[in-house]
Amino acid sequence: MTINFDEAHPRIGTDCLKWDGATAQFGAPDLLPMWVADMDFRVPEPVLLALRERVEHGIFGYYYPSGQLVQSIIDWWDARHSLSLDPAWLVQSPGVVPSLSLAVRTFTAPGDSVLIQTPAYPPFFNVIEKNGRQVVQNPLHVHQGRYAIDFEDLETKLSQDVKMMILCSPHNPVGRVWTREELLRLGELCLRRGVLLVSDEIHADLVFHGHTHIPFTALDDELAQRSIVFAAPSKTFNIAGLHKSYAVIPNTTLRQQFRDELGRLALPSENVLSAVAMQAAYAQGAPWLDEALAYMESNLDWLETFMQSRMRGVHMMRPQGTHLVWLDFRAFGMDAQQLQSYIVREARVALSNGNTFGTDGEGFLRMNIACTRATLQTGAERIAAALDRLP
Repeated sequence: MTINFDEAHPRIGTDCLKWDGATAQFGAPDLLPMWVADMDFRVPEPVLLALRERVEHGIFGYYYPSGQLVQSIIDWWDARHSLSLDPAWLVQSPGVVPSLSLAVRTFTAPGDSVLIQTPAYPPFFNVIEKNGRQVVQNPLHVHQGRYAIDFEDLETKLSQDVKMMILCSPHNPVGRVWTREELLRLGELCLRRGVLLVSDEIHADLVFHGHTHIPFTALDDELAQRSIVFAAPSKTFNIAGLHKSYAVIPNTTLRQQFRDELGRLALPSENVLSAVAMQAAYAQGAPWLDEALAYMESNLDWLETFMQSRMRGVHMMRPQGTHLVWLDFRAFGMDAQQLQSYIVREARVALSNGNTFGTDGEGFLRMNIACTRATLQTGAERIAAALDRLP
């Protein structure tokens, strides 16, 4: 399989948040959007073929999960991550973020504390605060040129009556792929404090050469019994708009409690086309993903070289995973609003503002490199030219 990822596929006019929603989000027209974490690549052809075939059938009644869907998930994790999943552990769910909210509602009470590691994916704050829980932050710190977990701070924070920790693995926005040693140490701290570990592994498949994603469920049996993993093919295969995910819950009691909460909210019924896309992606999408990863890694190579020569005031810690790049603009001395306004006004590029990821994201912008090389080059060149105009 050879896919032309350089081919541009116009998205304006498709009710697309990334492109059609950029004007409303940033307050300016005609921006080059490099913000929302979806790809500008067409999905794998087997997914399109499966959807076309199902649409041609012409009947879209209530969905009943087949054994084939479950088997496609099991086969994927076995082949991609060397993880043997028991089919009984799987619970279908309506998206990773809704699932995180469901977990907060199921396993904590109003007023309880939930810990996250900042800078953090903005919905992490929302699913905690909007459910009446308290956010406890364990800020990541930079150690030997990369973001790392501050374990001393983590142990202190976990002792403050925290009931749940939400882990982002791989981490959005900083792009870390956690090592087995880091995950074991983190897990042991949670076990010692009786804290339930909930791991968002939606970016598990987007990992670059030299790094390996370790599913939290794979660490050891004791940790698996006190953890929940949420995953989906949405980021992997660019099907986020179909809103489908699943939970991996080895513990029987936790699994039933989560199912009960789904039932209370009448959420078990699912979208038939979402299920078709998930099964086709996992069963036949691996060659596409391999080529997409190679293309995005070449985008990273190009961006790294360009920044060294043309954007020397901007620092990039090369991501180990995800299709996102966390860019440090603090050397320019602008606050978050000034920085984003300047890039929007002078570069005509839309990037995610770092302050939405927490206060330690101030002075950073997040760039999505899952785009054509031409888009990446245009965006980077516009930003460099805008920075050159600064006094």
